[in-house]
Amino acid sequence: MNIRRRLIPTAALAALSLTAVSACSGDGAAAGGTDKFDVVASFYPMQFLAEQIGGEHVDVTTLTEPGQEPHDLEISAKQTAQLQEADAVLYLKDLQPTVDEAVAQADVDPKIDAASLTALEDHGDVEHEHEGEQGHEGEEHAEEGEHPLDPHVWLDPVKYAEIAEGVGAAFEKADPDHAADYKANTEALVGKLNSLDAKFEDGLRNTRSKVFFTNHAAFGYLAERYGLTQEAISGISPESEPSPARIKELQSEAKADGVTTVFYETLVSDRTARTLGKDAGLRTDVLDPLEGITDKSKGDDYFQVMESNLGALKTALGAK
Repeated sequence: MNIRRRLIPTAALAALSLTAVSACSGDGAAAGGTDKFDVVASFYPMQFLAEQIGGEHVDVTTLTEPGQEPHDLEISAKQTAQLQEADAVLYLKDLQPTVDEAVAQADVDPKIDAASLTALEDHGDVEHEHEGEQGHEGEEHAEEGEHPLDPHVWLDPVKYAEIAEGVGAAFEKADPDHAADYKANTEALVGKLNSLDAKFEDGLRNTRSKVFFTNHAAFGYLAERYGLTQEAISGISPESEPSPARIKELQSEAKADGVTTVFYETLVSDRTARTLGKDAGLRTDVLDPLEGITDKSKGDDYFQVMESNLGALKTALGAK
Protein backbone atom coordinates (compact mmCIF):
# COMPACT_ATOMS: atom_id res chain seq x y z
CA MET A 1 0.00 0.00 0.00
CA ASN A 2 1.54 3.27 -1.08
CA ILE A 3 0.05 5.54 1.56
CA ARG A 4 2.08 8.53 0.52
CA ARG A 5 0.04 8.71 -2.67
CA ARG A 6 -3.15 9.29 -0.69
CA LEU A 7 -4.19 12.84 0.09
CA ILE A 8 -3.66 12.77 3.84
CA PRO A 9 -2.69 15.79 5.98
CA THR A 10 1.01 16.12 6.71
CA ALA A 11 0.60 15.46 10.42
CA ALA A 12 -1.31 12.32 9.61
CA LEU A 13 1.37 11.16 7.27
CA ALA A 14 3.89 11.65 10.01
CA ALA A 15 2.08 9.03 11.93
CA LEU A 16 2.27 6.55 9.14
CA SER A 17 6.02 6.56 9.14
CA LEU A 18 6.08 5.38 12.67
CA THR A 19 3.27 2.93 12.29
CA ALA A 20 4.85 1.15 9.43
CA VAL A 21 8.10 0.89 11.18
CA SER A 22 6.88 -1.53 13.67
CA ALA A 23 5.42 -4.70 12.45
CA CYS A 24 8.28 -6.22 10.54
CA SER A 25 10.72 -6.56 13.42
CA GLY A 26 13.69 -5.78 11.24
CA ASP A 27 13.59 -8.94 9.15
CA GLY A 28 14.86 -7.06 6.12
CA ALA A 29 11.79 -7.68 3.98
CA ALA A 30 11.35 -5.23 1.15
CA ALA A 31 9.30 -2.17 1.92
CA GLY A 32 6.11 -1.48 0.04
CA GLY A 33 3.59 -3.72 -1.65
CA THR A 34 1.62 -4.76 1.45
CA ASP A 35 -1.88 -3.98 2.58
CA LYS A 36 -0.52 -2.26 5.69
CA PHE A 37 1.35 0.97 6.30
CA ASP A 38 4.80 0.29 4.87
CA VAL A 39 7.50 2.09 6.85
CA VAL A 40 11.28 2.08 6.81
CA ALA A 41 12.87 2.51 10.25
CA SER A 42 16.43 3.68 10.72
CA PHE A 43 17.40 1.48 13.69
CA TYR A 44 16.02 -0.54 16.61
CA PRO A 45 14.58 2.14 18.95
CA MET A 46 12.53 3.54 16.06
CA GLN A 47 11.42 0.08 15.01
CA PHE A 48 10.36 -0.84 18.54
CA LEU A 49 8.43 2.38 18.99
CA ALA A 50 6.38 1.84 15.86
CA GLU A 51 5.78 -1.82 16.63
CA GLN A 52 4.33 -0.98 20.00
CA ILE A 53 2.07 1.79 18.71
CA GLY A 54 1.17 0.47 15.28
CA GLY A 55 0.55 -3.11 16.28
CA GLU A 56 -1.08 -5.22 13.60
CA HIS A 57 -1.76 -2.28 11.31
CA VAL A 58 1.84 -1.63 10.19
CA ASP A 59 4.68 -3.30 8.34
CA VAL A 60 8.29 -2.23 8.81
CA THR A 61 11.71 -2.61 7.24
CA THR A 62 14.77 -1.72 9.30
CA LEU A 63 17.86 -0.16 7.73
CA THR A 64 20.18 -1.24 10.54
CA GLU A 65 20.29 -5.01 10.84
CA PRO A 66 20.60 -6.74 14.24
CA GLY A 67 24.23 -6.72 15.35
CA GLN A 68 25.22 -3.82 13.12
CA GLU A 69 26.63 -0.73 14.86
CA PRO A 70 24.18 2.02 13.84
CA HIS A 71 26.77 4.81 13.64
CA ASP A 72 28.70 2.80 11.04
CA LEU A 73 25.73 2.21 8.75
CA GLU A 74 26.28 2.82 5.04
CA ILE A 75 23.11 2.86 2.94
CA SER A 76 23.14 0.29 0.15
CA ALA A 77 21.55 0.67 -3.27
CA LYS A 78 18.91 -1.86 -2.23
CA GLN A 79 18.06 0.14 0.87
CA THR A 80 17.86 3.31 -1.18
CA ALA A 81 15.32 1.56 -3.39
CA GLN A 82 13.39 0.43 -0.31
CA LEU A 83 13.18 4.03 0.85
CA GLN A 84 11.75 5.05 -2.51
CA GLU A 85 9.07 2.34 -2.30
CA ALA A 86 8.08 3.03 1.31
CA ASP A 87 4.96 4.83 2.42
CA ALA A 88 6.88 6.53 5.21
CA VAL A 89 10.26 6.64 6.92
CA LEU A 90 10.95 6.94 10.66
CA TYR A 91 14.41 8.01 11.76
CA LEU A 92 16.30 10.01 14.39
CA LYS A 93 18.11 12.90 12.78
CA ASP A 94 21.78 13.48 13.59
CA LEU A 95 22.46 9.93 14.78
CA GLN A 96 23.26 8.29 11.44
CA PRO A 97 24.61 10.75 8.86
CA THR A 98 24.19 8.39 5.91
CA VAL A 99 20.55 7.82 6.85
CA ASP A 100 19.97 11.57 7.04
CA GLU A 101 21.44 11.98 3.57
CA ALA A 102 19.43 9.10 2.08
CA VAL A 103 16.19 10.31 3.64
CA ALA A 104 16.77 13.83 2.36
CA GLN A 105 17.13 12.49 -1.19
CA ALA A 106 14.32 9.94 -1.03
CA ASP A 107 10.97 10.63 -2.70
CA VAL A 108 8.93 9.47 0.29
CA ASP A 109 6.31 11.29 2.33
CA PRO A 110 6.09 11.52 5.27
CA LYS A 111 9.62 11.66 6.63
CA ILE A 112 9.29 11.43 10.40
CA ASP A 113 12.14 12.70 12.56
CA ALA A 114 11.61 11.39 16.10
CA ALA A 115 14.02 14.00 17.44
CA SER A 116 11.45 16.65 16.55
CA LEU A 117 9.00 15.13 19.05
CA THR A 118 11.10 15.93 22.13
CA ALA A 119 13.78 18.43 23.14
CA LEU A 120 17.38 17.47 22.42
CA GLU A 121 20.08 18.74 24.75
CA ASP A 122 23.78 19.57 24.62
CA HIS A 123 25.53 17.31 27.10
CA GLY A 124 28.93 18.68 26.15
CA ASP A 125 30.88 15.52 26.89
CA VAL A 126 29.39 13.51 24.03
CA GLU A 127 32.27 12.34 21.87
CA HIS A 128 31.71 10.71 18.49
CA GLU A 129 33.84 7.61 18.34
CA HIS A 130 33.41 7.03 14.66
CA GLU A 131 35.37 9.03 12.14
CA GLY A 132 33.07 11.19 10.07
CA GLU A 133 30.36 11.71 12.69
CA GLN A 134 31.82 14.93 14.02
CA GLY A 135 31.31 16.65 10.69
CA HIS A 136 27.70 15.63 10.32
CA GLU A 137 25.89 14.98 13.58
CA GLY A 138 24.15 18.01 14.98
CA GLU A 139 25.87 20.24 12.45
CA GLU A 140 22.85 22.34 11.67
CA HIS A 141 21.76 22.49 15.31
CA ALA A 142 25.02 23.63 16.88
CA GLU A 143 26.46 27.10 16.63
CA GLU A 144 30.19 27.55 16.19
CA GLY A 145 32.00 26.53 19.37
CA GLU A 146 29.08 24.50 20.69
CA HIS A 147 28.77 20.73 20.94
CA PRO A 148 26.30 18.87 18.71
CA LEU A 149 23.03 17.99 20.43
CA ASP A 150 22.96 14.53 21.94
CA PRO A 151 20.63 12.23 19.94
CA HIS A 152 20.44 9.34 22.47
CA VAL A 153 16.99 10.30 23.78
CA TRP A 154 15.54 6.78 23.85
CA LEU A 155 17.68 5.91 26.90
CA ASP A 156 15.59 8.33 28.98
CA PRO A 157 12.18 6.67 29.50
CA VAL A 158 10.53 10.07 29.99
CA LYS A 159 11.77 11.49 26.69
CA TYR A 160 11.02 8.22 24.93
CA ALA A 161 7.45 8.50 26.25
CA GLU A 162 7.23 12.04 24.86
CA ILE A 163 8.20 10.72 21.45
CA ALA A 164 5.68 7.90 21.80
CA GLU A 165 2.88 10.36 22.51
CA GLY A 166 3.77 12.39 19.43
CA VAL A 167 3.85 9.28 17.29
CA GLY A 168 0.55 8.05 18.67
CA ALA A 169 -1.15 11.34 17.89
CA ALA A 170 0.24 11.26 14.37
CA PHE A 171 -0.97 7.69 13.86
CA GLU A 172 -4.48 8.63 14.89
CA LYS A 173 -4.60 11.43 12.33
CA ALA A 174 -2.99 9.37 9.60
CA ASP A 175 -5.25 6.36 9.90
CA PRO A 176 -8.49 7.35 11.65
CA ASP A 177 -10.04 3.93 11.01
CA HIS A 178 -7.59 2.50 13.56
CA ALA A 179 -7.35 5.56 15.81
CA ALA A 180 -8.79 3.78 18.81
CA ASP A 181 -6.14 1.06 18.57
CA TYR A 182 -3.33 3.57 18.20
CA LYS A 183 -4.60 5.56 21.16
CA ALA A 184 -4.86 2.48 23.35
CA ASN A 185 -1.45 1.19 22.27
CA THR A 186 0.14 4.57 22.94
CA GLU A 187 -1.41 4.81 26.38
CA ALA A 188 -0.20 1.31 27.22
CA LEU A 189 3.34 2.07 26.02
CA VAL A 190 3.53 5.38 27.88
CA GLY A 191 2.25 3.64 31.00
CA LYS A 192 5.03 1.05 30.78
CA LEU A 193 7.63 3.77 30.21
CA ASN A 194 6.34 5.68 33.24
CA SER A 195 6.65 2.52 35.31
CA LEU A 196 10.21 2.02 34.04
CA ASP A 197 11.03 5.61 34.98
CA ALA A 198 9.72 4.98 38.50
CA LYS A 199 11.90 1.87 38.80
CA PHE A 200 15.00 3.83 37.80
CA GLU A 201 14.08 6.68 40.14
CA ASP A 202 13.61 4.35 43.09
CA GLY A 203 16.55 2.11 42.28
CA LEU A 204 19.10 4.90 41.85
CA ARG A 205 17.90 7.33 44.52
CA ASN A 206 20.27 6.13 47.25
CA THR A 207 23.65 5.00 45.92
CA ARG A 208 27.19 5.09 47.29
CA SER A 209 28.48 6.77 44.12
CA LYS A 210 26.82 8.85 41.41
CA VAL A 211 29.57 8.47 38.77
CA PHE A 212 29.86 5.74 36.15
CA PHE A 213 32.47 5.14 33.42
CA THR A 214 31.54 4.07 29.90
CA ASN A 215 33.36 3.80 26.59
CA HIS A 216 30.37 5.24 24.71
CA ALA A 217 28.95 8.62 25.72
CA ALA A 218 25.37 7.53 25.07
CA PHE A 219 23.94 7.87 28.56
CA GLY A 220 23.80 11.63 29.07
CA TYR A 221 20.01 11.80 29.17
CA LEU A 222 19.76 8.82 31.52
CA ALA A 223 22.44 10.27 33.81
CA GLU A 224 20.76 13.68 33.89
CA ARG A 225 17.33 12.20 34.58
CA TYR A 226 18.50 10.25 37.64
CA GLY A 227 21.12 12.58 39.07
CA LEU A 228 24.17 10.66 37.85
CA THR A 229 27.39 11.64 36.10
CA GLN A 230 28.51 9.83 32.96
CA GLU A 231 32.27 9.80 32.40
CA ALA A 232 33.12 8.51 28.92
CA ILE A 233 36.57 7.46 27.78
CA SER A 234 36.38 10.53 25.59
CA GLY A 235 38.23 11.06 22.34
CA ILE A 236 39.00 7.37 21.93
CA SER A 237 37.49 5.09 19.33
CA PRO A 238 36.12 1.68 20.43
CA GLU A 239 39.08 0.00 18.73
CA SER A 240 41.84 2.05 20.38
CA GLU A 241 43.34 1.93 23.85
CA PRO A 242 43.33 4.81 26.35
CA SER A 243 46.52 6.80 26.78
CA PRO A 244 48.56 6.51 29.99
CA ALA A 245 47.54 10.08 30.86
CA ARG A 246 43.84 9.25 30.47
CA ILE A 247 44.26 6.07 32.52
CA LYS A 248 45.88 8.09 35.31
CA GLU A 249 43.11 10.67 35.19
CA LEU A 250 40.38 8.05 35.40
CA GLN A 251 42.19 6.19 38.16
CA SER A 252 42.19 9.36 40.25
CA GLU A 253 38.53 10.00 39.55
CA ALA A 254 37.60 6.41 40.35
CA LYS A 255 39.20 6.73 43.77
CA ALA A 256 37.68 10.15 44.45
CA ASP A 257 34.15 9.21 43.40
CA GLY A 258 34.02 5.58 44.47
CA VAL A 259 33.79 4.24 40.92
CA THR A 260 33.97 0.45 40.78
CA THR A 261 33.05 -0.38 37.20
CA VAL A 262 33.78 0.62 33.62
CA PHE A 263 30.97 -0.24 31.25
CA TYR A 264 31.18 -1.42 27.66
CA GLU A 265 28.47 -2.33 25.16
CA THR A 266 27.46 -5.27 23.03
CA LEU A 267 27.87 -3.92 19.48
CA VAL A 268 31.51 -2.73 19.67
CA SER A 269 34.78 -4.15 20.97
CA ASP A 270 35.22 -4.29 24.74
CA ARG A 271 39.00 -3.91 24.47
CA THR A 272 39.12 -0.27 25.61
CA ALA A 273 36.96 -0.90 28.67
CA ARG A 274 38.89 -4.01 29.64
CA THR A 275 42.22 -2.21 29.26
CA LEU A 276 41.04 0.57 31.52
CA GLY A 277 39.55 -1.88 33.99
CA LYS A 278 42.79 -3.82 34.24
CA ASP A 279 45.02 -0.76 34.57
CA ALA A 280 42.72 1.14 36.95
CA GLY A 281 41.65 -1.81 39.08
CA LEU A 282 38.00 -1.63 38.02
CA ARG A 283 35.64 -4.40 37.07
CA THR A 284 33.86 -4.38 33.72
CA ASP A 285 30.21 -4.91 32.86
CA VAL A 286 27.72 -4.22 30.08
CA LEU A 287 25.62 -1.05 29.90
CA ASP A 288 23.65 -1.44 26.71
CA PRO A 289 22.85 1.71 24.68
CA LEU A 290 20.07 -0.27 23.01
CA GLU A 291 21.06 0.57 19.47
CA GLY A 292 20.26 -2.98 18.44
CA ILE A 293 19.12 -6.34 19.85
CA THR A 294 21.25 -9.45 19.29
CA ASP A 295 21.70 -12.83 20.96
CA LYS A 296 24.27 -11.13 23.18
CA SER A 297 21.75 -8.63 24.51
CA LYS A 298 20.59 -9.08 28.10
CA GLY A 299 16.95 -9.15 27.08
CA ASP A 300 14.71 -9.57 24.07
CA ASP A 301 13.34 -6.04 23.82
CA TYR A 302 13.70 -2.45 25.02
CA PHE A 303 12.14 -2.98 28.42
CA GLN A 304 14.08 -6.12 29.29
CA VAL A 305 17.42 -4.57 28.34
CA MET A 306 16.65 -1.34 30.21
CA GLU A 307 15.86 -3.33 33.35
CA SER A 308 19.17 -5.15 32.91
CA ASN A 309 20.87 -1.76 32.62
CA LEU A 310 19.21 -0.67 35.85
CA GLY A 311 20.49 -3.75 37.64
CA ALA A 312 24.02 -3.15 36.35
CA LEU A 313 23.95 0.49 37.47
CA LYS A 314 22.60 -0.39 40.92
CA THR A 315 25.44 -2.85 41.42
CA ALA A 316 28.13 -0.53 40.07
CA LEU A 317 26.93 2.51 42.05
CA GLY A 318 26.31 0.65 45.28
CA ALA A 319 22.57 1.12 45.53
CA LYS A 320 21.30 0.92 49.11
